Amino acid sequence: MNTSISIIPKPLSVKVTNNTFDFPFDSVSIHTNTNNQSIQKQMERAFTITGIRVSDKGFPVNIEVNRFDGITSDEEYKLSSFAKEIQIQAQNFKGAFYACISAAQILFSCKGKLPEFVIEDKPECSWRGFLLDTSRSFYSTDFIKKMLNACALHKLNIFHWHLTDDQGWRFEVPAFPRLTAIGSKRQALTMPPSEEGLFDEGKEIRRWYSDEEIKEIVEYAAELCIQIVPEIEFPGHSSALLAAYPEYGCTGGPYQVENRWGIFPDLLCLGNDKVFTIYKAALTKIAQLFPSPYIHIGGDECPHERWENCPKCQERIKKEGLDSVAQLQAWGTKKIVSIVNDLGKTPIGWDEVLDNNGQNPLPQNVIVQSWQGTQGGIKAAAKNHKVIMSPCAYYYLNFKNLDSFEEEGRLGVTTCKKTYSFSPDSKNLKLESQDQHRLILGGECTLWTEMLPHSRTAEYLLFPRFCAAAETFWLPEEKKDFEDFKERIPLHKELLHRLNYRFYEGPLE
Repeated sequence: MNTSISIIPKPLSVKVTNNTFDFPFDSVSIHTNTNNQSIQKQMERAFTITGIRVSDKGFPVNIEVNRFDGITSDEEYKLSSFAKEIQIQAQNFKGAFYACISAAQILFSCKGKLPEFVIEDKPECSWRGFLLDTSRSFYSTDFIKKMLNACALHKLNIFHWHLTDDQGWRFEVPAFPRLTAIGSKRQALTMPPSEEGLFDEGKEIRRWYSDEEIKEIVEYAAELCIQIVPEIEFPGHSSALLAAYPEYGCTGGPYQVENRWGIFPDLLCLGNDKVFTIYKAALTKIAQLFPSPYIHIGGDECPHERWENCPKCQERIKKEGLDSVAQLQAWGTKKIVSIVNDLGKTPIGWDEVLDNNGQNPLPQNVIVQSWQGTQGGIKAAAKNHKVIMSPCAYYYLNFKNLDSFEEEGRLGVTTCKKTYSFSPDSKNLKLESQDQHRLILGGECTLWTEMLPHSRTAEYLLFPRFCAAAETFWLPEEKKDFEDFKERIPLHKELLHRLNYRFYEGPLE
């Protein structure tokens, strides 16, 4: 790629001539072949999130949304510059939006001297996601929008919103008000600061998202071609729920909204039918708030020791003819999947949903998110499940950037180069057939927010590995080039600084 054209993620094909012309960088004017005001607004948003003003007298960008030979998918586009203008062709507003994102990055990087070029581009992965955990640390809606802007800037199309965990329940369920009244609060210095800059020592500040805030965020994401996938944990990581409703646990408590990190023995009592009542209410509310066809049901890191000594769970095991407590989770997962299906949604679960399910096979429409490595994804594809690749060693951005006790992060070290080295549908996955490869939808990078009460620190951990992950989702494996990526990073860092994102400045490998 010519150094005057700097885009992340890198386009599939770039051709640059030696011809250049001057242009004013301060603004662009957008012209489309459609009178659809929604599309016009989306195209404007693509430029404004990169800090470029839209003005009637700005540099001309002509956008055609139509059927074109050679452009066959919704997210594909052709972007070219000549005769002192930029032209965009796409068959769908999504392709046009991504073309505008690329054009904006080019206008920034070229510093007033635009070359003639032709770019033809489309993504390798249909699922290009980012998970943000707002249970361990509660972030403002402004920060969530800021991260949605970052997703759009890097052409990610999925925002996975982790809304419940041991450390907090973050949305309202009218029939069960204590989920937020009690389950959203914890007494510890692990809470984010209050509005006055002091920690919440006895002071009550709302730590959940209202329906209006969620709807606002969903609408904002849709304007950026991003769908939001909500997650409710089941049956583990449920301390916040149990603190609010202790009768749903095996021991009856007392429980607390956890102010510690880790895996805790208390979990939902699957011998209690009322557990499925509260989850039906919560999932119904989620289905109303989020138009996405997907709901994530968790399923990870679930110890079974409480079930061993719970009379209700033991009775359930006997009644259902299960071999062991390990089979109980698969039975419960199947019940939750049924609720999600009845709501017209497709369930997603972490790769543990594949475990111990010989007596209750995982329903075929469940998508498996492989986090412990790649084996969960390989196993899921072999069983004909669709797969999202999120191996923690590559895509967990809460790990340290560098192996130093002075660096932010925890649980491991993942350099930018290591993140870049993975491809969701890598030929090294050793899948048995092309049909299994086609089941790999794409990948997702994640930010778990233990010990991250400040969003500015979260940004430091994210960038530039977030950028590297985005390129692994967009480019075919054989097109990736880390040395070329490193050459583009300085200009991209300049853009991110201009947009007020923090950025890790140390070694990338």
